[in-house]
Amino acid sequence: MSRLFALAALLAAFFPAAVSAQVQGTIAGVVTQEAGGEPVPGANVLVEGTNFGTAADLDGAFSFRIPEGRYVLVVSAVGFASARDTLRVRKGQTVALNVALALDDDLGSVEVTADRATIGAGVSSITPADIRAMPTPVADALRAVKVQLGVTSNNELSNAYSVRGGSTNENQFFIDGFEIYRPIRTQQGEQEGLGLVNGDLAEGLTLYAGGFPVRYGGKLASVLDVTYARPTGAIVGTAYASTLDGGAAIQGGAGPLGVAVASRISRPQSFLGGQELKGDYDPDFRDVQGLADLDLGGGHRLRAIGLAARHRFRFKPQSRVTTFGIFPDLVRTASFEFRGSENDGYDVLFGGLRLETPLAQSLRLEHSLSAYDTEEFETSDISSTVQYSNRVRRPGAPPTEFDNIPTGTPVTQADFADNSVGVATLTGGGRYRLGLGRGASEIGWQLRSLRFTDRINERSLFSYPTVSNDTTEFEQGVLQAEFDTTAVQAGLWLEQALDLLPERGRFVATAGVRADYYDLTDEWTVSPRLAAVFSASDITTFTGSLGVYHQAPTYRELRGEPAPGESTITIQTDLKSQRADVAVLGVEHLFRQRRLTFRAEAYYKRLTNLISYTVDNVRVGYSGENDSEGYAGGIDMQLRGELVPGLESWINYGFLLTEERFLTPDGFENPASPQQRADSLRFVRNGGGDWVRRPTDRRHNLSIFVQDRIPGDDTWSLHLRSLYGSRLPTTAPAVTIDAETGERTFEDGVRHAISLPAYFRFDVGATKRLRIGKGISGAPLMLLATVEILNVFDQANVIANAYNLQQRPNGSNFFEAVPTRLTPRTFNVRLRVDF
Repeated sequence: MSRLFALAALLAAFFPAAVSAQVQGTIAGVVTQEAGGEPVPGANVLVEGTNFGTAADLDGAFSFRIPEGRYVLVVSAVGFASARDTLRVRKGQTVALNVALALDDDLGSVEVTADRATIGAGVSSITPADIRAMPTPVADALRAVKVQLGVTSNNELSNAYSVRGGSTNENQFFIDGFEIYRPIRTQQGEQEGLGLVNGDLAEGLTLYAGGFPVRYGGKLASVLDVTYARPTGAIVGTAYASTLDGGAAIQGGAGPLGVAVASRISRPQSFLGGQELKGDYDPDFRDVQGLADLDLGGGHRLRAIGLAARHRFRFKPQSRVTTFGIFPDLVRTASFEFRGSENDGYDVLFGGLRLETPLAQSLRLEHSLSAYDTEEFETSDISSTVQYSNRVRRPGAPPTEFDNIPTGTPVTQADFADNSVGVATLTGGGRYRLGLGRGASEIGWQLRSLRFTDRINERSLFSYPTVSNDTTEFEQGVLQAEFDTTAVQAGLWLEQALDLLPERGRFVATAGVRADYYDLTDEWTVSPRLAAVFSASDITTFTGSLGVYHQAPTYRELRGEPAPGESTITIQTDLKSQRADVAVLGVEHLFRQRRLTFRAEAYYKRLTNLISYTVDNVRVGYSGENDSEGYAGGIDMQLRGELVPGLESWINYGFLLTEERFLTPDGFENPASPQQRADSLRFVRNGGGDWVRRPTDRRHNLSIFVQDRIPGDDTWSLHLRSLYGSRLPTTAPAVTIDAETGERTFEDGVRHAISLPAYFRFDVGATKRLRIGKGISGAPLMLLATVEILNVFDQANVIANAYNLQQRPNGSNFFEAVPTRLTPRTFNVRLRVDF
């Protein structure tokens, strides 16, 4: 926490002082009306392409400081045509800019479309430039989402994130409107590799953290919609390499056809090898993506996109030494020795086609077809022996020196897994949009077939010496399953956007309704939604949304838990869709003089038909039952602006409260079967009907992204990214022993009775931009050299606890919790060439 307060103090000093520390000049002037010369109060004076600048006062006068250089200034005001001018600013000098604005005769130029929902409650935009600038272990667009409004994360090894109390499985991902998926069976962040979004092809990313349109479906938390750029004109591209990853992208067009291709590879051995778990890491993550855009004439356009990914994670663990406890008197060490190896991976193939057909100026049709296939496997045969020791301070020695005194008996655990899962989808859809006057209508449909194939075969074997020098062995965690399941999903939606005020664009309301059918559970759901954007003035905007969201159970949720004493997993086809009733209210205000935007949003979700789950590292394990209800509520705030032109910075703070309570199971008072007895015990351990924290209940979250330039040399840029999240709840396992048979059973203990430590991370990078020649198209050939320090303060973040079986002197069993820590401080060097 002391480091966090030091960071806060640093930023408090940094933000107001950063611009003044530059080598600067001043731009000053007066904005008047062309006819009559009257002042134009409140006129915006901005550097083109940025939010950097100021606003005129009541007399039309303005003044602001800016680093020396050449700039294009844009002056605008409501009711007037914009004006542009080019200025050269020199150090210590004032440049005059007096502008006379002409009245704008076309006051009805704002068009209302169904896509206007991209401005609304819970919506954030992410630019490719910001993605590239963020100091992250690998160049992955999904990692840029972690510093957006309403998003939390506690694992730099994973690209997974949580949005406003939702699990990582409650987020949807789209590339150009085609849905893609994250890995299903991944257990640890090291195994995930690259996210399937390639930032070098992206034109922009839009995150919907609540209130998203009906066309996206009904996941309970968020939607990330990535738009890939339309390749046209001269050939341009980029190539990069670092100590952890590399990639290249090229795109261009000739005549009606535009093509783009990008490839990436990541082999972060050095990054993973810095962890406490030592061994032979061999990660190999790579993919290739491409798109083609064909202009068929008359406004007709055909777009094709394809993706192939091959991710492998091979690992031979050797040893691990973890020291934990309370300094100085309750310090423990766990020393592990490993034998064996693991080999995990997944292959993804994806292809999509979209045909855009305009039938009239205001009527557009879209039809699409896509196929997605993923094959995942995990094989491991690893045994480990752990010896615990007490660390005792040596008399007369320095306070940091300890004696290592072994305690207890070594316990050996052997884990075996041979699992695979395949998911194949084929999706067709249509979208029809009509814009007339002040309104826009949209009708759409979707039909999808799914196939899940799964093979599970895993178990754990424990052995340890007894007090009589015999060896005790028992097997636990035995799971077996093999099934092949098919399903069909169908959806239909209707949406209407309408401008409700005479002054166009000031108050736009969007109402929609979606109906879905899922044949596997034989369930129909209906989801109405309403969103509104009200521009009270040119500096203050209010947003709001109300909606119902239904998340149908798919592979993850459908897998239930084995019955007591059994090891076979079955598919639960009687589940209902989880439901969220969501309300969001927000405000955004621009402080003109400082060009800072403040944004705040309050939200509340009522959650019903929940399928409870637990989280271990990155794996989400579901109960397979609609066994709880809950809520999530909180407030998110953001301060955003540009310290220098073209480089945005922001600070986010979020407060979240999310809890659930479990529904009373059948036969709770008088359980008559082993299953009822197990359900009753689980109900008691889950709070017995009282409210308990959900796995994502992170009360406080802070994320920061700052960009700046070196004073006097605008070829240097600095980038800072920091994440902080307060403690997350977690559940420790328990051991029960059958009084008659002596059989040991592992079960979850009291739900969320303990918490993981807070998560804090601070990453910095510095980039030098050099012109080294001309590219293929004649444009400048630019070299960007970046040095990054990841986890600057070497914070020992904990992602989970590893629970190891131990034996007390009296022969009883218990679990010792050993923290699983994430990566230490790491240095990375990255080179990028843009041409």
